[in-house]
Amino acid sequence: MSQASDISPLPQPEFLPLSRAEMDALGWDELDVLLVTGDAYVDHPTFGAALLGRWLVAHGFKVGIAAQPDWHDPASLTAMGRPRLLAGVTAGALDSMLAHYTAFRRRRSDDAYTPGGQAGARPDRASIVYTNLVKQAFPGLPVLLGGIEASLRRVTHYDFWSDKLRRSILLDAKADALIYGMGERPLLEAARRLASRPGEPAAQVLRGIPGTAVMGKREDLPLEAEVVELPSHQAIADDPAQLMRATLALEPQVHQGKAWAAQEVNGRLLMLAPPAPPLSTQEMDLLYSLPYTRRAHPAYKQPVPGLATVATSITSHRGCGGGCSFCSLALHQSRTIASRSRRSILDEAARLTQSSDWRGSISDIGGPSANMWGGRCIGERDKCARASCLTPQPCRYFEVDQEAIVDLLDEVADLPGVKHLRVASGVRFDLALASPAYTQALVRRYVGGQLKIAPEHVSPPVLKLMRKPPPEVFERFLGEFQNISQAEGKKQYVVPYLLSAFPGCTDEDMAGLSAWLRAKGWRPQQVQCFVPTPGSVATAMYYAGVDPQGRPIQVAKGDGARRRQHQMLLP
Repeated sequence: MSQASDISPLPQPEFLPLSRAEMDALGWDELDVLLVTGDAYVDHPTFGAALLGRWLVAHGFKVGIAAQPDWHDPASLTAMGRPRLLAGVTAGALDSMLAHYTAFRRRRSDDAYTPGGQAGARPDRASIVYTNLVKQAFPGLPVLLGGIEASLRRVTHYDFWSDKLRRSILLDAKADALIYGMGERPLLEAARRLASRPGEPAAQVLRGIPGTAVMGKREDLPLEAEVVELPSHQAIADDPAQLMRATLALEPQVHQGKAWAAQEVNGRLLMLAPPAPPLSTQEMDLLYSLPYTRRAHPAYKQPVPGLATVATSITSHRGCGGGCSFCSLALHQSRTIASRSRRSILDEAARLTQSSDWRGSISDIGGPSANMWGGRCIGERDKCARASCLTPQPCRYFEVDQEAIVDLLDEVADLPGVKHLRVASGVRFDLALASPAYTQALVRRYVGGQLKIAPEHVSPPVLKLMRKPPPEVFERFLGEFQNISQAEGKKQYVVPYLLSAFPGCTDEDMAGLSAWLRAKGWRPQQVQCFVPTPGSVATAMYYAGVDPQGRPIQVAKGDGARRRQHQMLLP
């Protein structure tokens, strides 16, 4: 590790600076790192720029934020001066195209990550546009792409919004490197390397950082490295089934955590270093103990709607062992669970109760799934070839102590000042059934009248393609929920999340789902039409028209076919 890793932590400001005046107030002459984001700056740990910015400050780097800059004017980035080391670019919490367009490619009229909820504050394909803006404002400054848009577009991918195959976003943006997965380790290492090796070419300095992708040549790969060879961009363009092959090859590369990956793109080589290891519990505790104000920056005159749903939420862990074939969040965070300590979570809950606007309720404690805190693999993960820790059957090496989760929830609920605690993260119901104590506690104490849960479908073939448990597992959980609620004398309801037009789902499958809903007397509130987001196995199925084994499947592709399936579930 470089000497730059020994930089002392800086005092944490109330807010990271957005302007030169705020820099001056902190006594900062220049920034080390400028973070450019497509979201408003909300100083909350669920907002990536705040999280990464405070992480870098905690390791001695001066960080400023350019939130939703005017992408037509490079001067919108220059107010705080040229950063000493690098600019980090992210489209925001969502892929910018998903943020801007509906499942039927209609422009959205609002944006939860913008003050006042107003649409239009970030460009389409924000990672590409912002990178070009940085290069105009600061020629020669190293630029690192990150966030979920860049992460899931790191190799050749299908873009639903243009209905075209696209090459790695690294090439289109012309950034120096791309961070995939969670960014704390790679971004910190990039800053340390650039600080300790001034004057060296950025491409050389940044090569080989775990969790990054760069362009290079075959001879740039380490001599003894294990390399997963992906189909070339041209091979995928010639044969759509090769996108499935590439997608399935990347899943174990990320989960096992040891191999490089390489893809030929128009005569050049895209090189993906092995993924960055998840943060340790100690590092997670440090990250979430930083003094987030949990408020939008005071420069904003209107509230940021996306803050309301998470203002009093607590992140207990990252990662999800489910491996659902359509899930972008688990793809980005990986299947490996990284958990905070019990003490860290209790301390954060106690801090919440001391805030000036505290109203007594914690809206959620969880992660991508509610009931995986403390989950771990006790097998040899670097040899694991499974696509999911839970389906088609739970892996015997995947351990989660759900009674410990109950103890944690009970301890938080008993803290002085906590009147209500709810679990709003998605509950993995097949996992919950393995722990009657967890299911009892959840339904008795932490539902709050409605439990949002995601069976997604009831057709066994469709559920298999989704990597979801079979329908009888959901029926068992539903029965448990109803029995416990009745025993407690509570009128509580399950709100099922359902998905239409999934690859492999036929009109007959949708008719079966509709009949199942009628038999239950349910009028669905949460019906989503499948959107093929970049990087997922489900999107490869949609594009190629084959299942993971290469067998042809029926795909509702045109908006007419997709809308027809969707309408079957609407009242």
